[in-house]
Amino acid sequence: MESSVMKNRTADAGWGGSVHIGRRNLLTAGCGAVLLAAGQRGALAAQAYPAHAVNVVVPYAPGGQGDLFARVLSDPLGNLLKQTVVVENRPGATGMLGTRYIVREKPDGLNLLLGQTGEIAIIPSANKNAGYDPLKDLAPIALVGDSPLVMITSAKSPFKTVHDLLALAAGKPRQVAYASSGTATPGHLAAAALALGTHCDMIHVPYKGAGQAMTDVISGQVGFFFSSASAAMGHIKSGSVRALAVASTQRMPALPDVPTIDETVLKGFNYSLWGGYFAPAATPAPIVGQLNRDINTLLARPAIRTRFEADGAVVKANTPEQFAQFVRAEALKYRSLLKTTGITIG
Repeated sequence: MESSVMKNRTADAGWGGSVHIGRRNLLTAGCGAVLLAAGQRGALAAQAYPAHAVNVVVPYAPGGQGDLFARVLSDPLGNLLKQTVVVENRPGATGMLGTRYIVREKPDGLNLLLGQTGEIAIIPSANKNAGYDPLKDLAPIALVGDSPLVMITSAKSPFKTVHDLLALAAGKPRQVAYASSGTATPGHLAAAALALGTHCDMIHVPYKGAGQAMTDVISGQVGFFFSSASAAMGHIKSGSVRALAVASTQRMPALPDVPTIDETVLKGFNYSLWGGYFAPAATPAPIVGQLNRDINTLLARPAIRTRFEADGAVVKANTPEQFAQFVRAEALKYRSLLKTTGITIG
């Protein structure tokens, strides 16, 4: 009897084992089919992309660096995509309105953002009402250009070097004033970081835009201004302003004789105005990859690269992963600075 029971158990176990193995095989086959189908859908999406015109939102008025990037690349990018690429300016709330618009769009690659330092790396930490988290709500595609800020003063100013300016600021607290294009803008935070790092007490004078700030810097109404290289270059060449330093760890090819703050005053000082393409989060990886390849193809063209570098932008090939890492590092840098200085907006 015992032998019979053992045989039955052995037989049951053998049957049950074959059933489980069969089920595992079916489940494996089923998962494989699902993954294959998903991969095929992704490939088909990439092949069909873009089915319609692509809209690139610049969250500022025409004329700035981000607008320049988007407009120079729009036609050649359209040629590669075989669709029209339209640049749409949606200014307002220091870049927040246009960014909010994109994060709410369908993630199909037909609506993109030309995002920059302010609305991507600074605003979400400076304004509790930003309404988006770029690290979660956007998919980085490619960095177009990274333009170091340039510390400029009036040609009439007694400051010949950054050391001249800091010597006065250290000896006479709140006697040196600096301009910015607004509170918590890259130029404001670069100056705040300089003041913090050198223990100088200087006065911040915010303006409603870089144009007004530049006017008062040229006239000598304020001591200095951390300007975007593109906005400053013409004034530097005309002689109306003097470039004291570059806010990067390497000298700019466009201004080879101007020292960096990193080499003269504060090691590691690096503040820039950069711009790149983003898509809504959950945009399929094949679409992001295709856009990244096409944008890098355009950035490698001598005419386009030369055009951007003439305005002080550093241009180099990058992957979506490299751009995402860059954005995270920038966001952390500004978050720490904002916390230390207590600067907020909104």
